[in-house]
Amino acid sequence: MKLGIIAAMTIEADLIKAAMTDVNAEEISGITFISGKLGQCDAVVAVCGIGKVFAALCTQTMILRYAPDYVINTGVGGTLTDKLGIGDLAVSAAVVQHDMDTSPLGDPVGMISGINVIEMPADKSMVEKVCAICEAKGIRHYCGTIASGDQFIASREKKDWIVSTFAGIACEMEGASVGQVCYVNKVPFVILRAISDSADGGACEDFPTFAANAAKTSASVVLALAGL
Repeated sequence: MKLGIIAAMTIEADLIKAAMTDVNAEEISGITFISGKLGQCDAVVAVCGIGKVFAALCTQTMILRYAPDYVINTGVGGTLTDKLGIGDLAVSAAVVQHDMDTSPLGDPVGMISGINVIEMPADKSMVEKVCAICEAKGIRHYCGTIASGDQFIASREKKDWIVSTFAGIACEMEGASVGQVCYVNKVPFVILRAISDSADGGACEDFPTFAANAAKTSASVVLALAGL
C-alpha cells in the first residue's frame, strides 16, 4: 500500500517525515515531495501550503507522479461542534467547500459545477481504520462533514452559517480541495483535522500554540495507519 500524505503547514508534516526511511526528495512546481518507507507502507509526503489552490496543485501532482493508493490530508482546523474541543480529532465522512457559491444561477450553495455534487465522500474503510486507531489511543474524535474555504473562520456568525448550511463539524482551508481532486481521479481519501481553535475568534492569539499541539495528534494517527 502506498500512502500519499498532504499537510498544509510544515509543522504538520515534520513528525511524519522524521519517521520515514529510504527517503528521496523531489521538487515539482515549488512543492517538495518526500518519498520513502513509512512503517509497513510506501509513502510520499508533501507540504502543500495554505489554501485550496495550493492543496489542489499538490494533490494532482502527487497523484500523477506517485500514484498513491490512498491520500490522507492531515492538519489542524476549527471546531464547529461541542463534540470536538481543542486537541480532539475531526474525521471526514465527507467534505464540502463552504465558499463555493453559484446560487445566483439557481444552484444549491456549495455545489461544485462540472461534477455537480456538494458533498464528496471519504473512503469508508480508511475512516473506520482512523476511528479504530483513535479508540485505541484514547483520542477523542468525531466523524462528520469537514468544510473548507479560503478563509480563516473567526466569527460566530460565519461559524453558525456553516453549521446550519452544511452540518459541518470542523472548518479549515484545504481538505475539500484535496477531496475534489481525489474524487475526480477516483483515488480514495480521508481528511483528518486536529482541533486547534474555536473558529469564533475567541482564541486567535493562541493559535500557534494550539496548532503545534494539535498537529501532534493528527500525525500520531497517520503514523499508526502506517503500522508505527
